[in-house]
Amino acid sequence: MKRIVNPYRVIFPTPAALVTSIDANGKPNVATAGEVFMMSLHPLIVAAGFRPATYTNKLIHATKEFVVNLPTQGIMEAVDYCGSVSGREVDKFEATGLTPLPAKHVKPPLIKECPVNVECQVREIIRLGSHDVFAGDVLAIHLDEEIIGDDGLPDWENLKTFAFASRKYYSVSHFLGRMGFSKKDKKP
Repeated sequence: MKRIVNPYRVIFPTPAALVTSIDANGKPNVATAGEVFMMSLHPLIVAAGFRPATYTNKLIHATKEFVVNLPTQGIMEAVDYCGSVSGREVDKFEATGLTPLPAKHVKPPLIKECPVNVECQVREIIRLGSHDVFAGDVLAIHLDEEIIGDDGLPDWENLKTFAFASRKYYSVSHFLGRMGFSKKDKKP
């Protein structure tokens, strides 16, 4: 038997991410986001969603740039904090001890403690209900050397990332199988 429930994040879990932006004076901001996702592979487009009332929304609207930083469980307290206070009142880099690093193509910084950093330039802003979706062309992907697997891609099992679901954090780094495993030994 199925039951209809009140809507809340129907597609979950979603990755926990730290999105960096910057103001007109060069002061960086960092915000926690649960609405970060792939939109296209060719061209490579990543999107992040923020409510219009947020400081991050205002900064990305103004500069048309952002960086998606994927955190590990080791900095989960900083991730939670960055989603609990506004950058209008708090310098979140200073408050959390996170380290800003210069990006190659955009002004918002990378976060040193995050092993994956994705530089984005806004291609389009889409107003959808409660959020603005910032679709960004990926200009560069930075990976810490120690998380690169033999295939040249991030080794997610050793990365120890985490996700949001029902206002809680969950691990997502347990390997289950490779894509296409179901077709092994099956004839078309």
